[in-house]
Amino acid sequence: MDSKIVELKQSQAKGPRTMRAARLHGIRELRLENLPWPTPGPGEVLLKVAAVGICGSDVHYYVDGRIGDQVVTDPIIEGHEFSAWVAGLGSGVEGLEIGQLVAVEPGIHCGECESCQQGHPNLCPKVRFCGTPPINGVFAEYTIMPAENCFALPEELGPAEGAMLEPLGIAIHTVDLGHLKPGQTVAVLGAGPIGLLIAAVARAAGAAEIYITEPLAYRRQFARDYIAASTFDPHQTDAVAEIMRLTGGRGVDVAFEAAGAPETPNQAAALARPGGKVVIAGIPSTDSMVLTASTTRRKGLTIKLVRRMKHTYPRAIRLVQTGMVDVASLVTHRFPLARIAEAFEMVAAYDDGVLRAIVEI
Repeated sequence: MDSKIVELKQSQAKGPRTMRAARLHGIRELRLENLPWPTPGPGEVLLKVAAVGICGSDVHYYVDGRIGDQVVTDPIIEGHEFSAWVAGLGSGVEGLEIGQLVAVEPGIHCGECESCQQGHPNLCPKVRFCGTPPINGVFAEYTIMPAENCFALPEELGPAEGAMLEPLGIAIHTVDLGHLKPGQTVAVLGAGPIGLLIAAVARAAGAAEIYITEPLAYRRQFARDYIAASTFDPHQTDAVAEIMRLTGGRGVDVAFEAAGAPETPNQAAALARPGGKVVIAGIPSTDSMVLTASTTRRKGLTIKLVRRMKHTYPRAIRLVQTGMVDVASLVTHRFPLARIAEAFEMVAAYDDGVLRAIVEI
């Protein structure tokens, strides 16, 4: 820590300069550029970015240039799952010190709208979210964030684990929406990082049985090793019929959709028991979703959709610190910033057994 403090203070002493950043200029067109070094204002923190995860939403912008009506029209820095070293403090900032490693909530909320006032900052219509057009993200050496978005990490958590707290926060919020009770049964559709973390949080919350569907063999194997769940290949078997058989025709109490595939919302509805819950976390590649009305209506299902997360970082830190949830195992690949395009191509192609690729800066 002491050497890191000296390094960061020396960097500040050099005064204004440029920093390296990766900007997306078009579909599959990432360029490393030199941009101005940012300066924190009142209540803000200058952060030396440590590690950034490549999220599925980052890949959507990289491959498709959009997510729904959010379109990349100008060059943008992507990235929002990150940890960083505190490198400078704006006026009025207390409780943080230069050299601290922090995990960072990537959403900057207005704090004044009805959603914020009612405790739902994730629904703030004025939110400025890192890496969502037109707001720059953090595939860069430095960034500025409000001090209230920075959460100091205990010594046993490193930069990669700090970056993984953001997807873990999504999983916590997803399970919260399902109001899961100890002893209940769960299906998770999709064994990407979010699906795996949903399963891990569900297990920590007391789920008795967890069934996971996933078409990629390496992810099914990881799921079995990671969470000891029953896994099914939906391309080779009727996963819905098999899970219904295993639950005695009842279905599961909560079905979590984490794949973003066209067919998975309906599969989740088919798997939920009468009076059960469906929680949809996956982001579809097209801006549409299909649910069969007769299934959802006759079962009287409660259907909820996940919008990022809220108030999860302290809980996420405790879950990892106490060993209740393992995030480190999901980090399968690490890349320097200079190889970020290679990292994005690997994640987009589901290549080399990748789960979460981290860019270390």
